[in-house]
Amino acid sequence: MNKFIRELRRREVLRTAGLYVGVAWILIEVASVLLDAFEAPDWALQAIISVAVIGLPVTLVLAWIFDVTEHGIQVQADPTDTIVVPFGGRRTDFAVIGVLTVALVFSVFLNITGDRGGVVEEREPISVLIADFVNLTGDSLFDGSLEQALLIGIEGASFVTSYNRALALSTAKKLELGDTLDRELAQLMAVRQDIDLVLDGIVESKGAGYRIGVIAIDAELGEPVADVSGTAKSKADVLALVGELTAEIREELGDESIATSGDATSETFTAASLEAAKFYTTAIDHSFAGEHEQAMDNFSLAVEEDPNFGRAYSGWALSAFKLGRQDEAEALWDKALSLMDTMTERERYRTLGLYYAAVARNYEKAIESFANLVEKYPADAAGHNNLAVASFLSLDFEGAKQEGKAILDIYPNSRLYRANYALYAMYSSDFDVAEQEALSLIQDSPDYGSAYLPLAIASIAKGDLEAAREAYHKMAEADKSEHGASFAALGFGDIDVYAGNFESALASLTAAIQTDLENDNKSAAAAKHLAIAQAHLGSGDASAAAASVDTALSLSSGDSRRVPAARIYLEAGRGDMAQAIAEEMQQELPLHTRAYGLMLQGIIHRNDGDHVKSIDAMRQAQKLADLWLIRFELGRSYLAAEQFAEALDEFTVAFERRGEATAVFLDDTPTYRFLATLPYWTARAQEGLQMQSAAVENYQAFLDRWSGDGPLSNDARERLK
Repeated sequence: MNKFIRELRRREVLRTAGLYVGVAWILIEVASVLLDAFEAPDWALQAIISVAVIGLPVTLVLAWIFDVTEHGIQVQADPTDTIVVPFGGRRTDFAVIGVLTVALVFSVFLNITGDRGGVVEEREPISVLIADFVNLTGDSLFDGSLEQALLIGIEGASFVTSYNRALALSTAKKLELGDTLDRELAQLMAVRQDIDLVLDGIVESKGAGYRIGVIAIDAELGEPVADVSGTAKSKADVLALVGELTAEIREELGDESIATSGDATSETFTAASLEAAKFYTTAIDHSFAGEHEQAMDNFSLAVEEDPNFGRAYSGWALSAFKLGRQDEAEALWDKALSLMDTMTERERYRTLGLYYAAVARNYEKAIESFANLVEKYPADAAGHNNLAVASFLSLDFEGAKQEGKAILDIYPNSRLYRANYALYAMYSSDFDVAEQEALSLIQDSPDYGSAYLPLAIASIAKGDLEAAREAYHKMAEADKSEHGASFAALGFGDIDVYAGNFESALASLTAAIQTDLENDNKSAAAAKHLAIAQAHLGSGDASAAAASVDTALSLSSGDSRRVPAARIYLEAGRGDMAQAIAEEMQQELPLHTRAYGLMLQGIIHRNDGDHVKSIDAMRQAQKLADLWLIRFELGRSYLAAEQFAEALDEFTVAFERRGEATAVFLDDTPTYRFLATLPYWTARAQEGLQMQSAAVENYQAFLDRWSGDGPLSNDARERLK
């Protein structure tokens, strides 16, 4: 053995092996970085490693046979022959040691600084739709109670998001595809909505316990990608078992967080019992259907079964909020927040974000919570959607549009998310994109009524009022419910007031109000009364305008009712009513409400001739919330103070941001009529700056569209003379 080793050393095989391994090691490490940087396929690095491994024995054989000397490459001499002096001697030893040292240092550096040069691999988002479990136990308690547990568990993986089951079933029913979300229907809906996987489960009795199986199916191919099962000893162990099975599926899908966290069930359903889970699921279904009274009843039953069920308290609070029960909602939110330590990480971010957005109206904190959510869970479509909504409510319309686009990367076929994206484009004044997205959605789903609003608004923005009316007609035809017809009627009235067709507006809106009241839709009736009031004002009938406002406020309240009511009261000479509304709104907590209250106070000061106080109030309002209507009224206050340059600047901004005025209270309710007088006021500012040509152009544009008579149109005609 010693003789063989001496021969290896004499023939420099060991030295050659060391040098080969060191060089190969360095080349592989360098290749792993460069190939990743150039997005080379995985097989490229595998091929380099394979060649390096195969090359080692070949190199050793060649080193045994041949030698590199001062005279070139020669066949190794027999040891009994005259010794040929090898090339390099000790210098080669130093070279081998140097190469190995460099390889070792380089490898250690890469391991310390991160994964292949610090590039962290991000998983592509995976969307899933959970089908109804097949219940073979004969116990109805299992109907609908396990799907939520599976949903929460599967969403513990940051790259997984679950499609709304209720939405999928609702869509299927509208398309008359089926009434039960079994595996077949779930797979059909998944293909239609471009969802990646369908999760299907089965629960059956096994002795005193239960066997549960879950399978993940490729929606398009119909082939299983994961199949797991297990046994629970009793009902009390069922939810925990679902969590364990979900963890196994996540591992099959490539989730590495389970192995590193050491806790496979850390992101599972937080209900303590099947009974609580059952009531919770029923509540969620009622909530999705807009049946918030029934939802609250079932949330209440869920927390009776499990007093620490934080997720149920947050759902209960949201339903109370949507019913206008503010005090009850806040108390329930407080309880939900106190139980956040019982929630999964995803639940905590969602709960905080919803609380800040819906109750506290602290949109900055809402954005922070939802941004953290999508950073940790980039595939969370609901997180992206809520972040878009929070950005929208904080007046960051471009940010909302960007987040709306991010959701479509996950669910490109979702009608809701596509319609939202068109609306975000509308609010950001990108009417071309709004029209394009709306038309695309209508082509695929002509029965989706919400898609017609951005199409109608984009048509008005282009000056095509007939196309806008046609869009509202199609909306009413698409949405067969009373809501569709009522909304379309408001759209027609909005166009008529914008165009100065006051008699037409009064006739159509009055008829639609009667239908709203028959359907107990007081909010829609109130919105139409306010549009009627604007029509009366436009034609110069201040008394009738004030009467319409009185009726509107008797039917509904809120910023979208009080703000236009106060403005009309002021135009109609009812300053006392406007003052009461302004003072009331300034005492309320939400920023937008206080900002509008200050704006109204500024208008009151302007009407009193106190221009300094008027502008100061407007500026203070703008600091609270830079709302479109505040910009417009600030321009009018500057104009009244004969600060024409400042007025023109505000009117210019109002025009550039006209998308916000299309539904000025950010509730998707058409208010394009608020833009009707903007050319007139712009012309007044231009006239004050001696910009005669531009002023004439705007006066004429106003009169060309405004077909009726009234104070402003008559003044515009006089000024043109």
